[in-house]
Amino acid sequence: MDFWNFTLSMKGVDGNFKIDWQILGPILAAQAAKAIDPTTPHVYEAMHVYGSYDPSKSADSKLKNWFTNTLDKMSGVHVVLHERQKKRNYPKCPSCQTEVSVCLSCGSDMRGTEEKGVDTRIATDMVSLAWANGYNTAVLISADRDYVPVAEFLQTKGIKVIHGAFPPNGSILSQKCWGNINLPSIRNSFQRI
Repeated sequence: MDFWNFTLSMKGVDGNFKIDWQILGPILAAQAAKAIDPTTPHVYEAMHVYGSYDPSKSADSKLKNWFTNTLDKMSGVHVVLHERQKKRNYPKCPSCQTEVSVCLSCGSDMRGTEEKGVDTRIATDMVSLAWANGYNTAVLISADRDYVPVAEFLQTKGIKVIHGAFPPNGSILSQKCWGNINLPSIRNSFQRI
């Protein structure tokens, strides 16, 4: 699961939605099993959550604390965090393409941060866990079409990749996966009350 893709997509569906992280993984496993064969029992093995944070922001310090001291300690949940990196280039004026290095109001550096390494880590872990016979079905939650090659490759090896989707976003990935779960349509099942 790409944490930011999932949480921002959920906020796009319902800005006040609260996720019950403890039950989310087992619910996704049950939905994937239902999509494959509703008569066959299934086993929930684990949920891997990949995210990033900006160490220079106090709000992200709290987020990192939640990732490592709450989410990562839940049964069957594994968290992988990456520090966000300062962008190399400054933003450019859309008209003249001049780089803007500092804010004209406060003098702050105009470069934001970006997430680096999360997508690669998700794809690498999907392949390495499959190689180790760690699973036979994966639920991939991201709308990023960069995952199409890994989904296609794993399926040539007998691994079913189910796309945890927010239609119409990620429609290309949904097309290339074995099946998909419409997450907004089942959101009440993992809503924190």
